[in-house]
This record gives sequence, C-alpha cells and structure tokens, in this order.
Amino acid sequence: MKPVILAGGSGSRLWPKSRAALPKQFLALTSDQSMLQETVSRLDGTPCESPIVICNDAHRFLVAEQLRVSGQHGGIILEPMGRNTAPAIALAALHAVKDGDDPVLLVLAADHLIKNVSAYHEAIAQANTLAAEGHLVTFGIVPDKAHTGYGYIQAGDALPNGFTVKQFVEKPDLDTAQQYVDSGKYYWNSGMFVFKASRYLDELEKYAPDILNACKAAIDTLSPDLDFIRIDSDIFATCPDDSIDYAVMEKTQHAAVVPLDANWSDVGSWSSLWETADNHDANGNVVIGDAILEGVHNSYINSEERLISVVGLDDVVVVETKDAVMVAHKDKVQDIKNVVNKLKAEKRPEFEFHREVFRPWGSYDSIDSGKRFQVKRITVKPGEKLSVQMHYHRAEHWIVVSGTANVTIGEKTILVTENESTYIPIGEVHALENPGKIPLELIEVQSGSYVGEDDIVRFSDRYGRAPK
Repeated sequence: MKPVILAGGSGSRLWPKSRAALPKQFLALTSDQSMLQETVSRLDGTPCESPIVICNDAHRFLVAEQLRVSGQHGGIILEPMGRNTAPAIALAALHAVKDGDDPVLLVLAADHLIKNVSAYHEAIAQANTLAAEGHLVTFGIVPDKAHTGYGYIQAGDALPNGFTVKQFVEKPDLDTAQQYVDSGKYYWNSGMFVFKASRYLDELEKYAPDILNACKAAIDTLSPDLDFIRIDSDIFATCPDDSIDYAVMEKTQHAAVVPLDANWSDVGSWSSLWETADNHDANGNVVIGDAILEGVHNSYINSEERLISVVGLDDVVVVETKDAVMVAHKDKVQDIKNVVNKLKAEKRPEFEFHREVFRPWGSYDSIDSGKRFQVKRITVKPGEKLSVQMHYHRAEHWIVVSGTANVTIGEKTILVTENESTYIPIGEVHALENPGKIPLELIEVQSGSYVGEDDIVRFSDRYGRAPK
C-alpha cells in the first residue's frame, strides 16, 4: 500500500497555536510528535511503503524536516494553491502510476488522532482487501454520541469486510444525528480512503473529467526540486476546487465503508482536545504547561511560556503563546475562526506567524522590537547556511551566544565564536553559516528605518528561495 497524507489544512480553529505559517498538522498537540509525525508513526506494522505527502508550497521545509526526523520519506508533492481533496489525491494517484505501477492508495489526513492503533491496523487490512476487489473504500467512524459537526455515511448491504455505501449525508441537526446514532447504520465520515490508484482515476474521469485533465496537464510538467515535486502553477490554477466526496464518492457505484472504532478524533477544536485528553484532573480540567487553578471545572488550560492563573470559571479554554492569549467558552470555540478572519483582514502578523518562526536552516524568535529596531534570537542547525543576502534599510549586529559562526561580509569571511560579535552595515552583501557540530545560537540586533522581513535581497540560496 502507498500512503498519501494530505497536509494542506489551515487549522484556524486552533489559533493561537495553529497559524497560517505553522498549522496544526505540524504541531505537537497530543504527544511529543507533531500530528503529521504521529500519522506516519501509526503506519508502523502495516504493509505500507513510505508515504507521499501533499502540502502547500509554503510548508515544504517543515514537511521535509519532520519526515526526516521520522525516517519516512516517499516524496513531497507541492500544491501551488489549494484546490481541495479531489485534485490533491488525483496528483498523488497520477504520480503513483507514472511508471506503470498501480498501488493501493491509503489516503489519510495529517491532523487526525487515533488512539487504538491495533483496531486502526485491522480496519486498514479490511479496506485493503476491498480495494483490491475494485471498491473505493472510506472509513466510517463508529459514533459514540450524536455529533452535528460531522457528515454521516449510511451503510448499505453487507460485504465480507464492510458494507456498501447507501448514501453520504451532510452535517445533521442534533435530533437527526441522534436518530442516525440510534439506528446503528450510520457512521461519521472520517475523510480517509483506500482504493487502487487506477480505480480512483477511472472514476474521476467518469464523474469529474475537468479535474483529471487539469491535474494530468499540471503533473506532466513536474520538476523535481530537492526533496520536492513541483507542478505547473498556471495549469493547476485552472483546476476546479472540489472535495473527493462531491467529485467521486457520492456518485460512484463502487463505494464501500469499513467501520472504524479506534478512539478517533479530527482534533477540530480546543474542546475536542479537552475531550480526548488523558490527563483530566479531579475537577475535569486539562492543564498543559504552568497553571494554577482555583475553583475551576471542566476546562482546558494550555500555557506555552508564562504562568496562567484561572479562578472561579467552568467550561473555559485558555491558550497562551509567546505573543497571544485566547480565552473562550468551551461551547464557543468554533467561533475562533471569526477572530482569525479579523486578524487576516487587519493584516496582523499573528494571523500568519508565531513570534518564533521556523526556516529550513533553523529558526528565529523576535524577542523585542520598536520603531527603528528589532532583536532576534537566531538558531542555525549544524551544517546549515542562510542565503547570501543584503538589506537596503537596516544594519545588523550579531553576538554569538553558543557555537561558531562562519560569517561572510562583502569579500571577507571570518569565524565568530562564543562571546564575540560582528557588524553588517546597510547594503553590505553577507551570509551566515554554522560550520560546527552543535547548533549555533546568536542574538541579532537590527537597526534602521525599516526592519520588515521583506527587506531581503537574496543572491543565492541552497533552499531555492533566491531568484533564478
């Protein structure tokens, strides 16, 4: 089986942890691993190859690094823009059959939580058997309550390892959802699928040929780039935006569902993280980080850096990051997306970035700033190098805290070690590299009339970010 992991979501309902530049699938929300890494790790013990991951171009280095740490890398397809799940899976299927192969694809979301891994593996095996017989299989989550936030799948006739699909239904109201659960014939729509690559492409050609044709044209011009598979941006922009449910699964005559009872959650909100947590205290609270509670019940408290104190509140969510605090009633956490929309409309940096920003070479943390200055803590991984660049509006002072920096300023290259510093004047071409075996940590003090991130002119870059 060839896993295809869809890693293109935005996770806006988990702000302020999840942001456009670092959405929830790349965060460690339920364990020490990111949700993407958990998705990969859960495949251990299954007859699966290394996964293909489909992600946004802006997240390519995050994905590459997390797959490197996981030790699993079967290719990364970069979407120049989001076009929903039907085109994304089509790209993976077309890539999988390009050399005459026809693997069974296991299509997974990168941001789901599944606690009962053995039940998950058993369902995968059952779905694999059905897929080999020509079915397009989806996993139906066995519901443990009436839920209005999921679509439902009605099971039809029994199959050796599952059921035919009688119909897909939209998110119901509470009374209807309760009727579905009571009947025992409805499952939550998980958004995970198993089918042969060729079968999906055949059904896509039958029911959504415009999607298939656009994806074929886009991937025919693919160009390898480091660990990445790039497709034609202009062609892919013409592809219709549609989900696999609407484009194929609701129309095909070959849909099947395999029940999955594995303590699953799509981790769609802070309240779902409270529900699925294993560390509820005697008052029903879940606390992550440094917090002191007094008279608090059934609440979720997540502190990243500072002490949080909550007094006399029930059913609340409090989430703190280095640059934002979010407080909500547990019943209103779905409305966090409205806050995110306001941040986006106001072009506030908290919509897109955390205070600490990750780059392929390491990270930087903006620890202070003012009208004409900015102070950053920069970490460069061993052997990595920032782009050769210059700035029109700012000078920079670099003070090495630990490690050794190989610094190029104009025509001169010097080594700067711990407790030493150097200065880069405005307009001077420069580069920073870590030649050592340990992380390089330094403090950068920027000063000038403009200290925005877009005041960078790149001349060369090993990560493909410089103009050609």
